[in-house]
Amino acid sequence: MIRSLWTATSGMGAQNLNMDVIANNLANVSTTGFKKARADFEDLLYQAIKVPGSPTSEETVSPTGIQVGLGVKTAAVQKIFSVGDLIHTGNELDVAIEGDGFFLVDMPNGNIAYTRAGNLKRDGDGRITTSDGYPLNPEITIPENARRVAIGESGIVSATLGDDTEATVLGNLDLATFVNDSGLLAVGRNLFRETGSSGAASIGTPGIDGYGTLLQTYMESSNVNMAEEMANMITTQRAFEINSKAISTSDEMMQTTVNLV
Repeated sequence: MIRSLWTATSGMGAQNLNMDVIANNLANVSTTGFKKARADFEDLLYQAIKVPGSPTSEETVSPTGIQVGLGVKTAAVQKIFSVGDLIHTGNELDVAIEGDGFFLVDMPNGNIAYTRAGNLKRDGDGRITTSDGYPLNPEITIPENARRVAIGESGIVSATLGDDTEATVLGNLDLATFVNDSGLLAVGRNLFRETGSSGAASIGTPGIDGYGTLLQTYMESSNVNMAEEMANMITTQRAFEINSKAISTSDEMMQTTVNLV
């Protein structure tokens, strides 16, 4: 009976973590470029009371044996990198990535982070930055007398300066891709870091060799589906309740046994 208590307890713990993942997805339903997560579970070791194939007589063996499961554990929490809806904003520094790729971001510690959030800004020095003021890599500076900034599908950033009639090229936005996007380390602020599981970043020009293209005046919204998350939340709640019921039932059975003594 004690075994069922611990088995059901592991189930409650797993569903509690699942609810944490769902809650974070829902909390970020309006976060630009956010990628939803999914908790994956796997069963624990089994107690083999009788091993399948063990002899039951001189001429027969047990076809199934007796194996009792000992619960569940979290195997992974995976980021799902499907593309979110593209929303037109009209802001010339809002850029969505259509397809694969991440913007490169220079961090204060000298490392490079990666993001899908294209709600870009211009800081006091004219540099194109993230909402937290981290400059993109390669760094692109918009002159103070720029009248209009254009960002092409291939990442070319240009602007009309002063009284000029022709646009001046200011630089080019690169994109990075990875062998395994789900292996990236989420560090908050819409940023990811490279890991051994993600593989090294491959950096290239938007629209070439499989890299996504850029779409100016658009933003990529979160890929969280609220209806799906609500359904998952109800399922998780019911699973948590049924595991707690298993604990209560096990306790009642133990109490019945004690009362027999």
